[in-house]
Parts: sequence; structure tokens; C-alpha cells
Amino acid sequence: MKNNDGKNNMRHAALRLIINIEKQKLSVYQQKIEVCHYDISTAKNGIGSQQNSGCTPLGAHIIAEKIGGSQPINAVFLGRVPTGEIYSAALGAQYPERDWILSRILWLAGLEEGSNKDSNEQGSCDTYQRYIYIHGTPDNEPMGVPRSHGCIRMRNQDIIELFEHVKEGTPVHIIAS
Repeated sequence: MKNNDGKNNMRHAALRLIINIEKQKLSVYQQKIEVCHYDISTAKNGIGSQQNSGCTPLGAHIIAEKIGGSQPINAVFLGRVPTGEIYSAALGAQYPERDWILSRILWLAGLEEGSNKDSNEQGSCDTYQRYIYIHGTPDNEPMGVPRSHGCIRMRNQDIIELFEHVKEGTPVHIIAS
């Protein structure tokens, strides 16, 4: 993983991710120092944690599961299982209704009871049960613009790079600004 100076010196130790919805950025911190950042795309429906809202949840999370480490770039996933397909423009045109989940999945779990974990007075608000991921998306999809169904989308090369440097249990904080 390259830092802001282009040097490759990331280690797993004490990493944490900050996802800034206003800036549409995912920043990687080691200790208190930002070592790199990526353009992302969060939910077109905005911020929220309720089941079926199509929103991106705020708050403290962890990477609960890493999925797809042995898959090729642009591998297609349905239900967190590789389909054997490799995304291409032709495949995208063949299935225009699909919400493409490509290359790697970092499945998030919320840590804040009633906010992004379990339920509240409005119903389920559990990030993990809502299947909120950080994942790859077709490279022709814009970054820096909220367009997802609740997940955090990244360029395929970026999610592969990030995947290699985080582990299950890595803290992820999603903030509004």
C-alpha cells in the first residue's frame, strides 16, 4: 500500500480506517498518521442504519470478514460467493440491473448497540445483517459521488490493495464529515 508520498511501507499493526461520507474518502491510519487514502462511493440514499434503507451507516465498526482473497481482479460475487464470472462491459450490459460486487469484500460489523448493531425502536439497524461491505465496483462507475445501495464502493485495484493490508478486526469508523 502506498502512502501519500508514494512509498510502500504499510504494516498491519495498529491500522484503522476512516470513511468520510461528505468527502467520499476512505483514509488509512497507522497510529495517528494518515498513510494513504482512496476515493470511494457511499450510498445514494445518504446516511442511515435501518434495514432496507439503502443508506450507509455511521459509527464504529470492524472488518468482520474478508472474502475473495484468492479471486482475480473483477471477479463477480453474488451472496458473497464468486460466480466464476469476470466483470466486463459486455457482462454489465447483459445484466444492467445487477449491483456489481467485484474483486474483494470486507464485510463490516457495527459496534454500537441500537445505532449500527442489533435493533432500535425502528427495527433492525445491524450493519452486519444488512450486508454492508467495502467492495470493488466496475471501474467505469464514478468515485467521489454517492451511488451505492449502502455499501462503500472502491476501484478494484484499490480494494485489492487495501484487502492485503487489513485484517479481520481492523477498526472502521464511518463519519458524516
